[in-house]
Amino acid sequence: MKKFYIETFGCQMNAHDSEKVIGTLLSNGYEQVETPEAADLVFYNTCSIRDKAEQKVFSRLQEFKRRNKGKTFAVLGCVAQQEGERIFEKAPHVSMVCGSASYNRLAEMLVQVEAGNKRVTGLSLDTEDTFETPLTRRDNPHRAYITIIEGCDKSCAYCVVPFTRGPERSRASDNVLREARELAEMGYTEIQLLGQNVNSYLDPSPAGLTFAQLLSRVAEVPGLRRVRFTTSHPRDFGKDIVDAIDGNPVLCNFVHLPVQSGSSRVLRAMQRLYTRDEYMRRIEWLKSSPRGIALSTDIIVGFPGETEEDFEETLGLLDEVEYDSIFSFKYSPRPNTPALRLTDQVPDEEKGRRLTILQEKQRGIQLRRNAEYIGRVEEVMVEGFQKSTGQWIGRTSQNKTLNFTTPAPASDTLIGGYLPVRVLRAGANSLVGESLN
Repeated sequence: MKKFYIETFGCQMNAHDSEKVIGTLLSNGYEQVETPEAADLVFYNTCSIRDKAEQKVFSRLQEFKRRNKGKTFAVLGCVAQQEGERIFEKAPHVSMVCGSASYNRLAEMLVQVEAGNKRVTGLSLDTEDTFETPLTRRDNPHRAYITIIEGCDKSCAYCVVPFTRGPERSRASDNVLREARELAEMGYTEIQLLGQNVNSYLDPSPAGLTFAQLLSRVAEVPGLRRVRFTTSHPRDFGKDIVDAIDGNPVLCNFVHLPVQSGSSRVLRAMQRLYTRDEYMRRIEWLKSSPRGIALSTDIIVGFPGETEEDFEETLGLLDEVEYDSIFSFKYSPRPNTPALRLTDQVPDEEKGRRLTILQEKQRGIQLRRNAEYIGRVEEVMVEGFQKSTGQWIGRTSQNKTLNFTTPAPASDTLIGGYLPVRVLRAGANSLVGESLN
């Protein structure tokens, strides 16, 4: 039996794509192993959203080539789609290059590899079958991902996704609901709906559900305790999404709404399709929710032409919104993107300075935000046990990590279950408490 190893870089969509790949491989008689040394086939499912992620993939390929001669290598995902057949020139020991839209063809591509073909490709983005694979192997027995929309039509100036994932293609709502019901019947209690712009969903079926309507329908599936979604684009974020969250406690009170910059001038240069004021209108909808919706965002510092005044506007946005968490990055030039033509580049040293200031400010905000939870009782989904601290690891509906102890010894049967936990302490990145039963 052929053995394979897969390593995944990047976002939750890549993690779910790897589940699809693993399921396809297992259904075709392959065996998964935990190290590349034990494998015959080594797969890298790649991310190209940042330059460092891309460099890491090629570095890893070279590293394992030296240590694992005679093995077959494949590059999957966004770097595969971005670089295409150039990967065979950069890394001649790679035998397969396959983008995410071609995973439904993976079985036939493997046949070509096994037959000795050294340049097997799956790079077409012209497909409506991107959601369907023979079998998905779920990595978590309690939480599952469902991709509802692939690709992106927004063309942000810095972003490579339209070139690596293709145009937006939405999945029919009846297929999404059928998969949600099947997962619930299998015992999954939490589902996360995925898409590059998940709230840009347009139901292609006669039902014609909006994203908010689909959210509500998924939340009504018997057996589900939590439904999450990511990532939302502010341009397509409507108040009906907030109303859906308010109307069904199964929908988690957490939203990730990437802003990228607090400056309308920079947002215009980024081609983000909204102003700061338009973004803040959406924040007001979220802040007015009686459920206390937690917020996170993405921020890029050092976009070409960003002045100190623009950066100060971003710092001011942090104070105004008070995000529960942020993902922050230095601008990284990406192939094929309009931002490459911009000449007013910010020096890397200055990008680093701004990133440090931003992260320090956000750390203080998170400390204050998390301190507000002290004394509250939060329901957590138990994710595991940390032996080094003697604490269980849980996650709240608001996507906060809550590490806790139990009054009496507990067993691994807690994992996947739900417990009420009183918060006793708070740090910048997590909460600490004790379960009530």
